[in-house]
Amino acid sequence: MLRLAPVGANDVVYDLGCGDGRIVIAAVKLGARGVCVDIDPERIRECRANAEKAGVAQRITFLQQDLFETAIGDATVVVLFLWPHVNLKLRPKLWEELKPGTRVVSYVHDMGDWTAQETRTVEGARGPRKLFLWTIPGDAGKQPPAIHRN
Repeated sequence: MLRLAPVGANDVVYDLGCGDGRIVIAAVKLGARGVCVDIDPERIRECRANAEKAGVAQRITFLQQDLFETAIGDATVVVLFLWPHVNLKLRPKLWEELKPGTRVVSYVHDMGDWTAQETRTVEGARGPRKLFLWTIPGDAGKQPPAIHRN
């Protein structure tokens, strides 16, 4: 996911539904700053413990919040491994809050009829899986296109 984006030292990587934090931890090891968001307090505790063990916790913000209520405007990369219906519900928020040029990467699930600019197939624990990449265009924040209708 981080290579597809690609993530570097100037990035702020948000993982919405961060789980154990492995994606943000890897991004921080590349020099980025990270933000882990999860509504489940146990996931945030696990994520923080993993980041501390990896020695990168000081470069990560941990937010126990509903991802739909989290301000994401300073992200330069957003990574997702959510359910398909959650991706669809999230599209307007991404369109409205993210700055032009922000990259969005999703593991396994697309964004419905929001066409990815690039897809890759990677080998996962359960066989081949898709990665999807979108970049927020220069007209973001204006009226969302028809593809953002629910």
